[in-house]
Amino acid sequence: MAFPYMEAVVGVMILVYIFECYLDKRQHAALKLPTLPKPLVGVISQEKFEKSRAYSLDKSNFHFVHELVTVLMDSVILYFGILPWFWKRSGEFLGSAGFNAENEILHTLAFLAGVMFWSQITDLPFSLYSTFVIEARHGFNKQTVWLFFRDMIKGIALTIVIGPPILAAIIIIVQKGGPYLAIYLWAFMLIISLVMMTIYPVLIAPLFNKFTPLPEGDLRSKIENLASSLNFPLKKLFVVDGSTRSSHSNAYMYGFFKNKRIVLYDTLIQQCKNEEEVVAVIAHELGHWKLNHTMYSFIAVQILTLLQFGGYTLVRNSKDLFQSFGFDTQPVLIGLILFQHTVMPLQHLVSFSLNLVSRAFEFQADAFAKKLGYATPLRAGLIKLQEENLSAMNTDPWYSAYHYSHPPLVERLAAIDEADKKTD
Repeated sequence: MAFPYMEAVVGVMILVYIFECYLDKRQHAALKLPTLPKPLVGVISQEKFEKSRAYSLDKSNFHFVHELVTVLMDSVILYFGILPWFWKRSGEFLGSAGFNAENEILHTLAFLAGVMFWSQITDLPFSLYSTFVIEARHGFNKQTVWLFFRDMIKGIALTIVIGPPILAAIIIIVQKGGPYLAIYLWAFMLIISLVMMTIYPVLIAPLFNKFTPLPEGDLRSKIENLASSLNFPLKKLFVVDGSTRSSHSNAYMYGFFKNKRIVLYDTLIQQCKNEEEVVAVIAHELGHWKLNHTMYSFIAVQILTLLQFGGYTLVRNSKDLFQSFGFDTQPVLIGLILFQHTVMPLQHLVSFSLNLVSRAFEFQADAFAKKLGYATPLRAGLIKLQEENLSAMNTDPWYSAYHYSHPPLVERLAAIDEADKKTD
C-alpha cells in the first residue's frame, strides 16, 4: 500500500497551524498586558507604550485572520486535487492557443502564470488592508494607492522577465543532471544568488526607491571614520527615501570584497536624536561584517540548499508521491513543490535553529559596538527605534524564541548593561 503523502502533508500543515496558533495566542495575551516590562519602566514613555500596544494588537488580530484563511485555502487546494486539475487545464490552454502542451517548460510557465495570478488576487485584499488600514491607522503608511499598485506591477514585470529563464534552466538541469543532479542544481542556484546579490541593489532596488549619496557633514565623516578604523572597504554611502512608503526605519550594507556600500533609511536619520545614535547603529551592522556573520549565514544557507536538493533527488522519481497528490505525470516544478511540502516539519526546525543563531549574532554585534565605545548611544538608538517603530514591548518567550530573528529589546538592553557592569 502506497504511503498517503497528501493526507500526511495536510495533517502536518494543520498541526503546525494549531501549534503556531497556540504561540500566537500566548503572544496576544502578552500584548494585552497593560503595563510595561519592569526593565522598560521609565525608559519607554507611557504614550509610546499605549500606541505600541494598540498597533501590535491590531497586527495580531489581522494575523489570526490571515493565517486561518491561508491554512484553509492551502488545505483545500491540496486535499481536493486542485493542483493537478490546474496543471491539466494549463496544458489544455496551451494546446488551444496553438502551443505544444508536451513542452514541459511552456506547460510549467503557463501553470505558474495562473498560480501567480491567483496568488495576487487572493493576497491583494490582505495587502491593501494591512497597508491602508492598519499601517495608516497607526501613522506608518506614507504611500498612495497609485504607488502601491505601481510597485505591484513592477514586481510582476520583474518576475516575468527574470523568472522564465531561471525556471527553464532548472527544468533542463533536472532532465539532464544524472547522478550529480543535486550538485548541479546547487551550483546553479549559487550563481543565481550571487548574480542577484550583485544586480539587485544596483539595478532593481532603484526601480522602487531613490538612493542619494549621504550629504557631506558630521554624520558622513563619523561613519567614514568608523569604517576606516575597522578597515571596512566603504565605497559608497547612501540615503534611501524609505519615507515615501513608510515611516519604519532601517539600515543595511551590501557588496562583495572591496566594494562595500552602506544604506541608511531617511527615517532612521530623522528618528534618532543625534548622530551618535545613527553611528552606533552602523557600528552594530559593521560588527556583523567584522565577526563574519554574513559569511557564516551565507555558508549555512548554501549547505541547507545542497541538502534540500539532495533530498529532492531521492524522491523526484517517486510515482507514489506524485499519485498521492493526484498527478499522473512527474513534472519537475511539481516535484519540487511536493518535496517542499513533505519536508515542511524539517523546514520549521531549520528556521527555528537559524533564528537561534541569528539572535546570538545580534548579541555579538551589540557587544562589538559596545567595545567600540558606543554602548550609551546604541542603547539610546535601540530604544528610539523601538519607540518610533511601535515594536512590541511585551513579548511571550516561547513566541519570540520561535519567530524572532532579533532578541526583544529587554534582552538586548540587559546584555548591554551587563557588559557595562563587567567593564566597571
